[in-house]
Amino acid sequence: MDFETGQGTVQAINQISFQLKEGECLGLAGESGSGKSVTAMLLMGLLPASSARIRSGEVIYTNAEGKHINLLQLNASDIRSIRGKEIAIVFQEPGSSLNPVISCGNQLAESLIVHLKLSSNEARLKSLALLEEVGLSESERIYSSFPHELSGGQKQRVMIAMAIACRPRILIADEPTTALDVSVQKNILDLLNSLKEKYNMSVLFISHDLAVLASVANRILVMQKGVIVEENTTEQLFRKPSHPYTKGLIACRPNLSLRPKRLPTVEDFIKAAHTSHSGDAPAPIAFQEIEERKAHHHQLYAQKPLIEIVNLNTTFHSNAGAKVHAVKKVSFAIYPGETLGLVGESGSGKTSLGRSILRLIEPNSGEVLFNGKDLLSLSNSELRPLRKRMQMVFQDPFSSLNPRMTIGEAISEPMIIHGLALKEEERKDKAIQLLERVGLKASHYHRLPHEFSGGQRQRAGIARALASEPDFIIFDESVSSLDVSAQALILNLINDLKERYKFTCLFISHDLSVVRYMSDRVVVMQKGAIEEIAEADQLFASPQSTYTQGLIASIPLGGTEDIDLAIAQKRNRNTA
Repeated sequence: MDFETGQGTVQAINQISFQLKEGECLGLAGESGSGKSVTAMLLMGLLPASSARIRSGEVIYTNAEGKHINLLQLNASDIRSIRGKEIAIVFQEPGSSLNPVISCGNQLAESLIVHLKLSSNEARLKSLALLEEVGLSESERIYSSFPHELSGGQKQRVMIAMAIACRPRILIADEPTTALDVSVQKNILDLLNSLKEKYNMSVLFISHDLAVLASVANRILVMQKGVIVEENTTEQLFRKPSHPYTKGLIACRPNLSLRPKRLPTVEDFIKAAHTSHSGDAPAPIAFQEIEERKAHHHQLYAQKPLIEIVNLNTTFHSNAGAKVHAVKKVSFAIYPGETLGLVGESGSGKTSLGRSILRLIEPNSGEVLFNGKDLLSLSNSELRPLRKRMQMVFQDPFSSLNPRMTIGEAISEPMIIHGLALKEEERKDKAIQLLERVGLKASHYHRLPHEFSGGQRQRAGIARALASEPDFIIFDESVSSLDVSAQALILNLINDLKERYKFTCLFISHDLSVVRYMSDRVVVMQKGAIEEIAEADQLFASPQSTYTQGLIASIPLGGTEDIDLAIAQKRNRNTA
């Protein structure tokens, strides 16, 4: 299957073959661009007719009566009668999949009216029951709410309710938990599994994260560049992966058992396969010794803090006029050279705290001491000289980069604002140097943001943050939208740059595995307040707070060290 683009023909899928068995959960794994979602769109008949070209092959669906139907030969009317009724899909981003100007209840009722021919009142009652079934207890409120009035987890549950409304025989879940924090992710995975068992649905579960698939899938297919490179049962795939690409996907995600000095990457395994006759793993991974880590921390915490947050409070007023306490009496210190992790569920106040520290939003009270100087007492003109020493790398680099500015201009802008390079040629040389330091090329200087991949844009965002030579950088969910292989590259890059430029980090993420790997200490937040602060390994080994214990228990397990526990958890859930 190809796409016709302005730059020529792009082959998206190349001679793939697989079976989805009745009642089975089949995992489909791979990096962004591997062809996973295109496969889902092909099965659903949702590929754009203007550009998609199916060169050969067939998709055979066996209906409840045992009739074999080639979905590729159906006309638009026939495929619509199957799509949503017998084969349904849950998309990755419910915010963009739900219609923003129609209430969630009416969108849910629509499929019941179209496919099951229910009356409006019957569809409403059925919709309320479906919302209850997917764990939305306030069904009346959810029914009348618009998508923007719901949290990410609530929107995803609405999408699941729409998908199961007609009791489909096949459910395609396309990255349904990627943007969700670990506790919401676990709830969604448990929900999908219980619905699969209840209705004996076959599930095609698509994810870039093999750790997620380890907890839900019976078998796993691994795709690379439109080709299925490996297929096996979940247990055997983790115990004895045969393809270097699969080995890389398993190894590059941080896990809770080991602390490598540097995360292995997919590229490491592929290069090793090309240079080694045996196709074995790359050079042995070096791990950080406990005594080495203790000595490093002894040096860190013998210093004076770079930043001290004292009784910081930030409140907002909702559209309904209610006061929301986003940050409540938060106090902690960050030491020079430290990476302090900040974790919590969506809505816990992580991002609000990060932005309050930099005064991107104004706190109501408290102190933020930077080298002993209270940032909250400074006027805007007094604060400006300190801005260059404090930077932020945002979650979505595409929205944080000006789409009309080239990457070179975006990196040069902080130099102009802070007077760091007076001549244009100096700025360009420094911008190119930063591009190369973050793994991009000098030729990328003149490209616009839309011409880069997500991982490349994040590298450009990091280069822009480094342009003002800061002492302190906040990374706000800076790898949460990336697949695990790109994530490993960015995490290694951050650590390399931290070693070179000696800056201090506040690393914000809902991914606890990533935070443990990156951090010296971890701060856990809940509902705007600090729940717990501890050294990273100590916190994960012996969490004191019930809330922290729940977060850690929700982490999807991955890697060969964790596979026994992951499989055991899946079996326990299936028999519960």
